[in-house]
Amino acid sequence: QVQLVESGGGLVQAGASLRLSCAASGRSFSSYGLGWFRQAPGKEREFVAAISWNGAATGYADSVKGRFTISRVNAKNTVYLHMNSLKPDDTAVYYCAAGGYGWTVYDYRYWGQGIQVTVSS
Repeated sequence: QVQLVESGGGLVQAGASLRLSCAASGRSFSSYGLGWFRQAPGKEREFVAAISWNGAATGYADSVKGRFTISRVNAKNTVYLHMNSLKPDDTAVYYCAAGGYGWTVYDYRYWGQGIQVTVSS
């Protein structure tokens, strides 16, 4: 199985950039599609971005398209989420996930513990 650990979160001002990393341990990392989700207090976990096992395909939520970029380096067992032009509405706990390549939580089997991103206005 795969264990996922997020890092790189924190508190930033609106308009800033931030890069989240998710390091995986376990076997067969490169065979999984990967996704980023986020959850704000009182709200459901929502899709942010996804990338296929080989990085050839990506998808983004409309709310982040053009601002966020997902990438992966299979040789490092790491997936990244580079976030630009951050807004207060981006404030949430961000989770990385491994499994299929999809846009719902049900498409993924493994989940990280989550990391806080807070954007001040």
